[in-house]
Amino acid sequence: MKRTIIALALSLSCFAAMAQENTDTRPSQQKEIMAEDYQIVKDEIVDGVRYVSAIPSQKVCSRQIDIVISDGIVRSVTYTRGCEGNAKGIGALIKGMPVNEAISRLEGITCGKRGTSCPDQLARVLKALGY
Repeated sequence: MKRTIIALALSLSCFAAMAQENTDTRPSQQKEIMAEDYQIVKDEIVDGVRYVSAIPSQKVCSRQIDIVISDGIVRSVTYTRGCEGNAKGIGALIKGMPVNEAISRLEGITCGKRGTSCPDQLARVLKALGY
């Protein structure tokens, strides 16, 4: 029963996030560029720690992914908007995981007929960083 309630809550959360897509405040030119895939907007290394921010494909609910990596290990992942519970779950599950393992676990996951997902977008960004 608890699992059914949790699954229903996550589904409703994702549905609500998809409904909010119409309130997207990104400039229309930027929307056209990113409609099919992600865009890395920040990639900097400070004291050996890599800080990355990416704007994922418009096909997914999230609007930004912030990643912290050190020594080839994912230290944190934070999604902006989207299915909040699922996004927090992804971040918690891959925290402390080698980047290559995170890529292999998340790459290719799809959300409905979108051909991608928030986890897949994360894997694509990590892969583009050269891991």
